[in-house]
Amino acid sequence: MDFSLSEEQRLLIETARRVGEDFGPDYWRRKDAAKEYPKECWDAICAAGLAGAMLPEEHGGSGLGMVDTALIIEELCAAGAGSTLAQIFMLNPIFGGVAISKYGSAEMQREWLPKLCSGEMTFSMGLTEPDAGSNSLEVRTFARRDGNGWRINGRKIWITGVPQADKMLIVARTVPVAEAAKRTHGISLFMVDVNRQGLTHNAIEKLGTNTLPSSSVFFDDLRVEPEELIGTEHEGWRQLLDVLNTERIVTTAGLLGTGRLAIKLAVEYAQTRKVFGDRPIGAYQALQFPLAQYWAELESARVLNFKAAWLYDNGEPFGSESNAAKLIASQAASGAAEQAMQTMGGMGFAKEMHAERLWRDARLFRFAPISEEMILNFIATANLGLPKSY
Repeated sequence: MDFSLSEEQRLLIETARRVGEDFGPDYWRRKDAAKEYPKECWDAICAAGLAGAMLPEEHGGSGLGMVDTALIIEELCAAGAGSTLAQIFMLNPIFGGVAISKYGSAEMQREWLPKLCSGEMTFSMGLTEPDAGSNSLEVRTFARRDGNGWRINGRKIWITGVPQADKMLIVARTVPVAEAAKRTHGISLFMVDVNRQGLTHNAIEKLGTNTLPSSSVFFDDLRVEPEELIGTEHEGWRQLLDVLNTERIVTTAGLLGTGRLAIKLAVEYAQTRKVFGDRPIGAYQALQFPLAQYWAELESARVLNFKAAWLYDNGEPFGSESNAAKLIASQAASGAAEQAMQTMGGMGFAKEMHAERLWRDARLFRFAPISEEMILNFIATANLGLPKSY
């Protein structure tokens, strides 16, 4: 097993580091305080060719793999952004890019993918509903036939980046649950303009990830044209899983960057802060051991995430690895950020030290995009062979 990086991968990491450092912690603190979308940062990422790393070359991408994408995201997030930046990769190269490149029409690929890579077009995904969170098969948003197209009615919640998005990947039922031959049948995917009559959205006030708004979205007879169907009508469940499973790898990469940054901030503070005599507080094992523990956990998640990414790139099943990596990384990144605050004492509560923002943002990913409990359910049944509990 070869863990060495190619020269191309080293260049990718260096490019991501340079771009990330141009938008360091102070930039993200300002954006967080103003609740502003980090457009300048995303534009720079696109200009550097990083947004389309895993998308086809013929459509403006680099034709690289998920391993390369994970390397890019981790480095960008470690430079100052924290985990929120990984969400923008979820919205665009994953929700937009994977869906279109794997299941979109030739016309969609030709027209939209180059604009995604350049940053001219941005995306969101409408999946979660008030009564259908982790249980995506229970979505009730319904697309009824209307001539050669559809009319969508329903509601979504906790949808990220809606005001900035040009397109939304909407998950809707096209066969009622009661009439479907099996629960996975009758789900379809549509890529629809956000700015269209019949689609409205309201922002949700929340604890963190302030640079990316979360919204409730309402569909009221939203017209969908036939060419906006992604993949096969009624058979969108498997296509949706292809999109969601890659989301785990992207999430984990962002959390790894967050953990690295949190530990770096804590160590820098502990090296210089003196309280009792001339010894820095970093000399005390009570502060050393928790940071060392989180470092070890993050490294373990990193190896597992790269295994998941490698399996994806080689067409192998990767669900167990991607879920387990996300489980460990979410706990370790959240813990590392909180421990950074603890290391800094009262200053850890100050926004100027950045640790509190890292903690607020990372905490989301212990229950999103999939909760710890659902990951453990998956491992218990898929890997341990235990009976399903839900």
